[in-house]
Amino acid sequence: MTGDRLRLDLAYDGAGFHGWAAQGRTDLRTVQGELEGWLERLLRRPVAVTCAGRTDAGVHARGQVVHLDVLPGEDAEALAGLLGRRLPRALPADLVVRRVAVAPPGFDARFAAVWRRYVYRLTDAPAPDPLTRGHVLGVRGGLDVPAMDAAGAALVGLHDFAAFCKRREGATTIRTLLDCTTRRTADLWGGDLVEVEVRADAFCHSMVRSLVGALVDVGRGRRPVSWPASLLDRPGRAGAVPVLPPHGLVLEEVGYPPDGVLAARVAEARALREPPVLPPTKEQP
Repeated sequence: MTGDRLRLDLAYDGAGFHGWAAQGRTDLRTVQGELEGWLERLLRRPVAVTCAGRTDAGVHARGQVVHLDVLPGEDAEALAGLLGRRLPRALPADLVVRRVAVAPPGFDARFAAVWRRYVYRLTDAPAPDPLTRGHVLGVRGGLDVPAMDAAGAALVGLHDFAAFCKRREGATTIRTLLDCTTRRTADLWGGDLVEVEVRADAFCHSMVRSLVGALVDVGRGRRPVSWPASLLDRPGRAGAVPVLPPHGLVLEEVGYPPDGVLAARVAEARALREPPVLPPTKEQP
């Protein structure tokens, strides 16, 4: 059996990476650069992968998804088996490929995704566990978790999140936030842990860390519960919104529709995310 695309599910500790995207510089280690480099060694050909969502420098992932195109003449099943056996032994310890499989027809790691789920972890414990400092942000003073949860609930829906994003030329900041919840839990040693979970159709640059930064200001009593929602649909970034450090953020999961509607989802997402190509204008006489 042959196919035209492979799906790779991976996880990584973002501390050692300068983000997902290859920067075109050999002195900057990126997840994409590391993965493509090892794939090229194993396949002995140039490789380009596409991910479900680019993570910033220092951001971690448990549920990142990428796709890799299979070239004419290559056997997709055999290729998946080869990479499934060899990648776990080849990759460094901070980058793990959990699964390699032949993707169903129409699959696209980026455009077929219907949602991405992130969790930001904080602690307001007076004496936080030092062993979690690389993945949990310590916050001084107690956090009002019910207030943070209420503020997050008011952000759910289709909005322009420009106030919470670093704008990129030609990219829309309109997103559908599906969930935004804050809960208090405990770590493995019974210490206080606060988790902010957000799920959306997509996120723009720094959006999650800005959303959580606004909720933390609410939790610390610096802003009212209504403040984050009052910033929605502003035309530009709100300078008062803090952007939290990246190390507390984890891409946990990416959701996809049933196989039979993958192609339709890709077409829909491309229309929403990519600006239209306008015909050239005629020069005036």
